[in-house]
Amino acid sequence: MLFVALLNLKAATTPAQALSRRAQWKYPEGMKLIQEYWLETDAPRVISISEADSIAPIMAASMPWRDLFDITVVPACTAEEGLKLASQMMPKSS
Repeated sequence: MLFVALLNLKAATTPAQALSRRAQWKYPEGMKLIQEYWLETDAPRVISISEADSIAPIMAASMPWRDLFDITVVPACTAEEGLKLASQMMPKSS
């Protein structure tokens, strides 16, 4: 399952603090990083897209960052997957 994490810097956090920690941090086992984007916006500052079989590694990845970021994690699907699901949910025409 895909998960998208939106990270917003907390008011007392500087980008340098986050960058310093990120340089040494690794994603936990059981979580496959699809892509991580660093944005030049205030919110979100980082978008992380990952894949995992359960929420457990996603939670493990979020916990070390909660002092620097406000984090929202949501399940996601690709457009292709979404269209396939939508077509399966639509009533069949007679």
